[in-house]
Amino acid sequence: MAGLMLLDTPSLYFRAFYGVPESMTAPDGTPVNAVRGLIDMIATLVRTRSPSGLVACMDADWRPAFRVAALPSYKAHRVASGDEEQVPDALVPQVAVIEQVLDALGLARVGVPGYEADDVIGTFTARAPGEVEIVTGDRDLFQLVDDARPVRVLYTVRGIRNIQVVDEAVITEKYGIPGRAYADYATLRGDPSDGLPGVPGVGDKTAAALITRFGSLRALLDALAEGRTDGFPAGSRTKLAAALDYLSVAPTVVNVVRDAPVPDLDPALPGKPRDPAALVALADRYGLDGPLNRLLDALSR
Repeated sequence: MAGLMLLDTPSLYFRAFYGVPESMTAPDGTPVNAVRGLIDMIATLVRTRSPSGLVACMDADWRPAFRVAALPSYKAHRVASGDEEQVPDALVPQVAVIEQVLDALGLARVGVPGYEADDVIGTFTARAPGEVEIVTGDRDLFQLVDDARPVRVLYTVRGIRNIQVVDEAVITEKYGIPGRAYADYATLRGDPSDGLPGVPGVGDKTAAALITRFGSLRALLDALAEGRTDGFPAGSRTKLAAALDYLSVAPTVVNVVRDAPVPDLDPALPGKPRDPAALVALADRYGLDGPLNRLLDALSR
C-alpha cells in the first residue's frame, strides 16, 4: 500500500475533458465527459496504486493575486475577462458536478481561497509524515519530488494507464539538473504556458548548466552579486545581470506554497459513500452508473 495520494484535480479534469468525447452526455444531453473521465481516472489510481489516503486538491484561485502582483504576465494569456479563466463552455458546469460527486462519495476535497491547487498540494506534501504520490500533468510540481521522503510525481502526460513515475533520477536524466532543482531551472528557462518569460537568451541547456554548476538560483545570484565570472557559460552572465528584476520576483510565482492555510482533515479512503442518496441522485441525473460502480468497487477492495 502506498502513502498519501494528492490529485491535481484541475489538471486531471482538463485531461479528462479533452480525452473523453463530448458526445458522452447525461440523459438530458448535458456533457459529462470530464466527470466520467475523472471518476474513471480515480478508480484506476485507487486500484493500481492502493493509496492509504487521497485528497482531491482544487483551484480556489487559478491566478492568485500574490503571483500576479509579482509578475503581471502570470497566466495573463489565459484570462477570458476580469479574473475568469478561459475554460471550454462544455466544461464549466461539469466542475460543480465533479465537486458534488466527490463530496457524496466522501473523498477529501480541498481548495483554499487565494491559492492554487499546486499550493494545496505543496502544503499537504510538507505536512505528510511519509510517502506522497502527486498525480498531475503539470511539470511545475516536479519541484516537490524528494527521494528521501519519498515524494514522487505520477505524471499523466501519456495517460492515466501509462503513468510515468517521476523521481529525482528521472528529473536528472530528462533535464540534466539535480533532482530537486526543477523550480530554479524553470525560473531561468521560463514557461510560456504560464506566462513565465524566463531569462531572455537562456534556454534549456544553459539553464541546466547554470543550475548544475551553482546548485541553486540563490547561489547563482550570490555569485553574480559578488562579481564572480567563473562557472558562467559564455554570454550568460550578462543576460542574467540584465534580468535581475525578473529573477528577484520569479520565485514567488514559480515556487509552490508549502504553508497555505489548509485545514486538517482525514484523507482516508471511504469504505462506503458518505451520502448514498445524493450519489444515487447524481448517478441517475447524469448517467454515471458505470464509472461510479467502477470507483466504488476499487474503494471497497
